[in-house]
Amino acid sequence: MDFGVVIQANPPAARTVSLAKKAEEHKFSHFWTYDSHILWQEPYVLYSLILDQTKRITVGPMVTNPATRDLTVTASTYATLNHHFGNRTICGIGRGDSSLRVMNKKPVTLREFRESIGIIRELSNSRSVSINDAEIRLPWSEDSELDVWVAAYGPKALAIAGETGDGFILQCGDIEITEWMIRTVREAAAAAGRDPDEVDICVAAPFYVTDGSEEQYRHAIDQCRWFGGMVGNHVADIVKRYGSDGTVPRALTDYIEGREGYDYNDHGRSGNSHVDFVPDEIVERFCVIGTPEQHEEKLREYEKLGVTQFAGYLDHDNKEETLRVYGERLIPAFTKRVQAKS
Repeated sequence: MDFGVVIQANPPAARTVSLAKKAEEHKFSHFWTYDSHILWQEPYVLYSLILDQTKRITVGPMVTNPATRDLTVTASTYATLNHHFGNRTICGIGRGDSSLRVMNKKPVTLREFRESIGIIRELSNSRSVSINDAEIRLPWSEDSELDVWVAAYGPKALAIAGETGDGFILQCGDIEITEWMIRTVREAAAAAGRDPDEVDICVAAPFYVTDGSEEQYRHAIDQCRWFGGMVGNHVADIVKRYGSDGTVPRALTDYIEGREGYDYNDHGRSGNSHVDFVPDEIVERFCVIGTPEQHEEKLREYEKLGVTQFAGYLDHDNKEETLRVYGERLIPAFTKRVQAKS
């Protein structure tokens, strides 16, 4: 199983670059950022800085969307980064949340979403696409390679992930929900004639390492409560479309009954004022919180379900220590050991 880090692109840029370098030092394979150009800094500019100062780590958005940039611009950006830095980018994509809603816009349609995945992937992989009755390609992008991982929650979006995605991103760490989501994506992949095992599975959730004390555990819960509010935005859309008694697990839908609204000014931020409806139980289930031993126990459950990457949100006050513990204890525990002598 690979390990990634997810952060907000807050200024200064030097801090973001520093965290990326620290993540690479601790053997994380991926460094993801939010992509919400009004709330945070432009991620593709930061990726250029990060790639220039690292050697191995892969960068990408968790997640971009088809609406805030022309699709050909997005593809050209990836191909340019790949051309210069050697295929160290990845595209996580969803229908659009904070980047659109902060401007009172709606996520793109499912049809637009599906089409965007194909256009970005084909152009970024040096292949041609048909746009407005013209055959378009990036003639200078030979040898560019890009995987597109699809973020989804609802049944129809999950089907698109299984049918089209190189990977699937689930922004929720609950075991029951993860099992249902993976099964749904794999069934869609199989129905489309694909090998379900070829679709990478990424679980993304806040991770916070504690010292085992009740005091620090309670603090970690409060630091990560924001995530239940963020997930609640997507769940509210699902409930509006499918109802609360449909095919979506009640483990995902029940907790938003007390949700009264959402302030995107505090999107993804610890200690914000509008996530009081999120109970401690949901924070515990949706996130990975506790001692290193407790982290390993939950990560093993993901591994059994077929998760190929765990990406931890680092939007809390324990960034460096969490990276250190993962680098020294947890990532090695999930890495195949090569013997010097056998």
